[in-house]
Amino acid sequence: MQKRSLKEILLRIVILFIGLTIAHLGVTLFLLADLGADPFNVLIQGLFRSLQNLTGWTILTHGRVHMTICFLIILVLLIADRSYIKIGTILCMICGGPIIDFFTLLLKGLIHSGNPFVIRILVLAAGCGILAFGMTIVMKSDSGVGPNDLVAIVISDKLGRAFSVTRIVVDVCFVAAGFLMGGAVGIGTIICAALVGPVAGIFLPHSEKIVERIIASANVRHT
Repeated sequence: MQKRSLKEILLRIVILFIGLTIAHLGVTLFLLADLGADPFNVLIQGLFRSLQNLTGWTILTHGRVHMTICFLIILVLLIADRSYIKIGTILCMICGGPIIDFFTLLLKGLIHSGNPFVIRILVLAAGCGILAFGMTIVMKSDSGVGPNDLVAIVISDKLGRAFSVTRIVVDVCFVAAGFLMGGAVGIGTIICAALVGPVAGIFLPHSEKIVERIIASANVRHT
């Protein structure tokens, strides 16, 4: 495997952050449509609502709970097996929550549960496409992955199970736990589970070409 220069590593992290921002715009659209969410955010939403009901803390936001859970996952992995942690992994998991909070503030006046159902479905569909595209950019940056994938990767490696099967089990567990704590499970969750993977599969080769073209262009300019 060819050793990467510091410039290429930094460029890949920038690409990852762009993909991360795009993906979390899609997640925010899911949440604002109020028709369910992707599995990890069903868990975060349920935990957020439970903590808010128990404590009444106004400082709590969906994004801050998201960031805290991601930080705990990273902490456990740093203690148990740090080989799974990359710089991009930390960026992926720590920055996701604040990005969701930012887009929520930006869009909540335009998109909310009071919108007509048709509009909310369209927002949901747009969120699905945007999330899938952002995911593929993150994956092809080759600098780290998000929490769903990371948890599934670790479990599948440790247990010797297929990643695809483990990812489904992890997502089901996230949804079940989130639902029990008050997370919104609805048509959006089903759409996310059924469509994000296939849509990401459509985007994947195009995203790979985009990322590699950017990397190749940067390498040419600096040689």
